[in-house]
Amino acid sequence: MGDDEAGFEIDSSEPTAPGERLRAAREAKGMSVEDVSNATRIPKRHLETIEDGDFAVLPGRTYAIGFSRSYARAVGLNDDEIVNEVREQLGIEDPSERLRDGTMQTEDPTRLPSRGLVFASIIAALVLLAGLFAFSRTFFDPGGEPDSLLAAEEERSLAEKQAQAAATQSASERPVAGGPVVFTSTEEGMWVRFYDGDESNVLMESLMGEGESYTIPDTASDPQMRTGRPDAFSITVGGQSVPPLAQNDAVVSDVEVSAEALLARDGVGLPGAGSDSASGDAGGGAR
Repeated sequence: MGDDEAGFEIDSSEPTAPGERLRAAREAKGMSVEDVSNATRIPKRHLETIEDGDFAVLPGRTYAIGFSRSYARAVGLNDDEIVNEVREQLGIEDPSERLRDGTMQTEDPTRLPSRGLVFASIIAALVLLAGLFAFSRTFFDPGGEPDSLLAAEEERSLAEKQAQAAATQSASERPVAGGPVVFTSTEEGMWVRFYDGDESNVLMESLMGEGESYTIPDTASDPQMRTGRPDAFSITVGGQSVPPLAQNDAVVSDVEVSAEALLARDGVGLPGAGSDSASGDAGGGAR
């Protein structure tokens, strides 16, 4: 009787570490590490590292949390519980505090002058200098003819018209805000979450493979995204390419990805005045 009770106690024990729980759930479902890798697109070596609880080997905390969440979903565990246990093991007591400490302010692209306006301003400055130069020559040259003043005025008027035409052409070349917004991963295993207005209203969350695309739904009123690799996605609006969100990897969140917000940018840079990006952990991640 005593042996039976001792055996029962051993069999009823359950793993407490998140990696052990994930391994036990995988084995209970009869899945191999390769099966989970195929389902989540997470490399096998990272899955084995998670099961061993050696999160320091992973590229960063963001990878540890994001990979663990995807692993939990693949084997039918509560992903929030697993993520909380991983955070405790990593020593992250307050995820919101970690985000506040790591926020990075981005410049509002709508406050920056457009390229056409800058070009027109330069031409206007050159015209003004030319006019001052012509006036000074006439003022200090008693023998100057009135025709020279008229010629300078005509040149100034012509230069102003050319500057205005250049600015108009620059504005007309800017793509019209409209058409589907498509994000395509340029690298393998890029984690990204798209949501509508609030991050709890998730439109899509996945580890996207190289060449895999996602189209923002037309029904989304305020589409935003969170990722650790904003530089690893090519973007098209209505079939026309627009610059990437960034040139380097950095965890970003609440990035506006509507057609209007993306087309309002002038070059590489995150759209939206209120975009916060949590830095310090390279690569795609999750809260």
